[in-house]
Amino acid sequence: MKYEAPVFSIMVVEKETRINPRRGHFPPFCSSTDPASGDRSIAISSHGLLLSSSLFSADCLHLLFQGFVLCKRMSEEHEEQEQVLFLDEGKKKKLKKEAEKAQKRGVCYISRVPPGMDHVKLRQLISQYGEIQRIYLVPQNSSSIDRVNDNNKSRKRGGGKAQAYSEGWVEFASKSNAKRVANLLNGEQIGGKKRSQFYYDHWNIKYLSKFKWDNLTEEIAYKKAIREQKLAIEISAAKRERDFYLKKVDQSRALSSIEERMKKKQKVQQESGGELSVAPQKPPVCRQFPQKKPIAERERSKPQLSKDVLAGVFGGS
Repeated sequence: MKYEAPVFSIMVVEKETRINPRRGHFPPFCSSTDPASGDRSIAISSHGLLLSSSLFSADCLHLLFQGFVLCKRMSEEHEEQEQVLFLDEGKKKKLKKEAEKAQKRGVCYISRVPPGMDHVKLRQLISQYGEIQRIYLVPQNSSSIDRVNDNNKSRKRGGGKAQAYSEGWVEFASKSNAKRVANLLNGEQIGGKKRSQFYYDHWNIKYLSKFKWDNLTEEIAYKKAIREQKLAIEISAAKRERDFYLKKVDQSRALSSIEERMKKKQKVQQESGGELSVAPQKPPVCRQFPQKKPIAERERSKPQLSKDVLAGVFGGS
């Protein structure tokens, strides 16, 4: 859809007349008519060419040209907006198709991943039962000391240790295929070649109804945000402790330097034989806080009557 710019005129607006552009002519963009003579005074095409003119003031020509520039700019902006809308519609259609495809997909949960199995081997084993879209495996959590020891051992052997995984999720292209694979493989032996390290392992797979891959990514992002938040809190606490320690170190250094200067000054005055003008320094004040005794100790410290006195009062034998 081409934007039709309005016709600007100084005195009387004349209807726009179109000329076939294939013959080398351009449609008039702005036109004006002199009311006294009735002759066309100026016509400006969409390319800014002066097609016809008559005796007209320079101010009128300038105003007409400004109107042409304004209309030209408006038409360009309109074309840009149409292009943006066209691109947005294309993106919306593409996203809609992807959402429809995602609604048809099914996700299966693997509660145990055999040792030594990675996403490549898992895809190779399960892809023969159906089309697979995505796979996500959770690495096993190991301490930093174990990781360092494993790295040192692998360096000595000249090789690397395979990453171990605890659980995983597999996304199939269709829900029916995911259900069929889960019912077929759950509790069954992996099998394959007897030389394979996974031959005697069993599948632990379950179909997750009404579960989408977006739910998994949201959960992972949420856990990551919590982990980063905890890490930031720990780092801020460590920074506060460090700042407090450095502050106390600076204070102790300042006090020790003051004491050294005082001692040097006293020593110089003693050697010169003069009187000590420096007042004796007061001992540092150590604050003492009252300590509360435990309840058991307080009960023991209370005075108690002997059993003989109690027996005499209450008439016991």
